[in-house]
Amino acid sequence: MIRREDILSMEFLKKTEFTGCCQGMRYRLEGVSGEEGKRLRCTVWPEPFNFFKTPEEEKETAEFSFDEDGVTDAVAWMNDRLFEEKDKWDHAGENWDRFR
Repeated sequence: MIRREDILSMEFLKKTEFTGCCQGMRYRLEGVSGEEGKRLRCTVWPEPFNFFKTPEEEKETAEFSFDEDGVTDAVAWMNDRLFEEKDKWDHAGENWDRFR
């Protein structure tokens, strides 16, 4: 389970992206600019590869407000992904030959 304490501060997120992993699921949080102003984009994908080597079709993305509430919502969304797609994350380590 991912906790708010696992994610670095808003001051860090204002400057660069944050990546992590939990139980076979990798994640990335980053600030993005859009029509509604700055947003927090959260992307999850299965291990073992990094964000740039994983095909786009393997990633799931959601956007949240770029504030503390948005980080809390992103953590809840990631935990929902962990629970709802448990089988996917449990077998993520078997993907070494899948992507080239």
